[in-house]
Amino acid sequence: MLRVLRWTAGVAAALLVAGCGGGGSGGSHDEGKATGAAGPKDTASAPAPSLTDLPSSLTSQRLGWHRCGATEDSAAPGDAWRCATLKVPLDWSKPGGPTIGVALIRARATGNDRIGSLLFNFGGPGGSGVTTMPYYGATIPTLRERYDLVSFDPRGVGASEGVRCRGDRDIEAAEAVDATPDDPAEEKAYFQDAAAFGKGCERAAGRLLEHVSTTDTARDMDLLRHVLGDRTMHYFGISYGTELGGVYAHLFPEHVGRMILDAVVDPAADTVGHAKNQARGFQRALEDYLRSTGQDPRRGTRHIAALLKSIDAKALPTASGRKLTQTLALTGIILPLYSEAGWPRLTSALKSAEQGDGSKLLALADQYNERDPSGRYGTRGHAQRAISCLDDKQRPTPARTRSLLPEFERISPVFGDYLGWDTAGWCHEWPVAGQYDTPRVSAPGAAPILLVGNTGDPATPYEGARRMADELGKGVGVELTWKGEGHGSYGNGSDCVDSTVNAYLLDGTVPEDGKVCS
Repeated sequence: MLRVLRWTAGVAAALLVAGCGGGGSGGSHDEGKATGAAGPKDTASAPAPSLTDLPSSLTSQRLGWHRCGATEDSAAPGDAWRCATLKVPLDWSKPGGPTIGVALIRARATGNDRIGSLLFNFGGPGGSGVTTMPYYGATIPTLRERYDLVSFDPRGVGASEGVRCRGDRDIEAAEAVDATPDDPAEEKAYFQDAAAFGKGCERAAGRLLEHVSTTDTARDMDLLRHVLGDRTMHYFGISYGTELGGVYAHLFPEHVGRMILDAVVDPAADTVGHAKNQARGFQRALEDYLRSTGQDPRRGTRHIAALLKSIDAKALPTASGRKLTQTLALTGIILPLYSEAGWPRLTSALKSAEQGDGSKLLALADQYNERDPSGRYGTRGHAQRAISCLDDKQRPTPARTRSLLPEFERISPVFGDYLGWDTAGWCHEWPVAGQYDTPRVSAPGAAPILLVGNTGDPATPYEGARRMADELGKGVGVELTWKGEGHGSYGNGSDCVDSTVNAYLLDGTVPEDGKVCS
């Protein structure tokens, strides 16, 4: 099982995956307490530990910047990039206790008029900033002139104590589990698989599983700001990174500098609300795609839903010998909706599937699932689930989900079932209880934060930007809307968006709240 990921679109063609999954939202408020072992207290509402509470071995640490090596996912970046490890408390409620390492990457500003560090989080949760930053950095030379570009692997991700809950064979076997169960046997297998994944995470991560929340990472970020020598936090968060930025602003409003939140997560949505938002967002993107091909959106939607139903009854053969199941087919449809540049691939893959060949949809699903030709899988989805299930306090029950399915299907005949079942399956019997119902992002007194919403965004529908602005508070959240397509706005083809963001980051020019780029 893999929840739709929150991830930045437009980093590179090879990273055309984005995500949506559940960082920081919780289930509906009537679902009862979380199942599984007792977890941490609601540390999200606890006062943020002061840096003065930390030992000097952390606050005065010197980062040992060195040439970056290759990772499992990418070759070594160029000479401009340097890597280091930041020591942070494993448990922020025990600042003098054991520590863990957070992997960092940085390229120094190329110009003379340096502003400071600009910290990036590219989404997920579970995305590796150490891997992504060099690719993205090559696309923003204007920002690099005046900022040191910095990113990191959040705790539990990649080189920062990355969580791996399953081996490759078990991951491939789990792909045969129907994520939209049609009968009691399929439903039993679905929830058994969900519970087994959580147990695998518990075995692999141990104590760390209780300390990979968004709140923990926001506190790591403030220690990083201090160690880098920055008075304020200049930050660029994309997708889930917007939620992380909002949580940081709530905890440390006095340290907010110039902060961009692009492809904004709705902070007021709980687990069910978030899934409904995404069903609407993906359905909206699908209809935009269908219009672009000259099809009637309703008729085209019904046609794709019928194709998925036929694949559910009989999986399609592929050139690799593997079978294209309904779940894999849906995954293959989801991926190219993250960017208008992916729409031609979707057209080709759907045409092949209609002709009885699932190879092209399977290739898209494999890209989404980080499966390489040798059968090795990435771990982004593992970290995503560990982080989001620690964040999410509520656990919708299977019975509650069944009652919601008709509404999800009305919202989207293609994506509704998948996202509806996910509300109960994602954190089913998770071994650690979650921290909050919805993330706390109010930030009274913070400097203005620029929020960028895209009307065609499938994963983080543009309405979330307005809700984030409202939650941040009057005079803090400033909304910029782009009437575009795809996940994210900056760097996706709008000169209006790019110039507005650059003016804010480089000159401190705050646009009028509600500005629209068309």
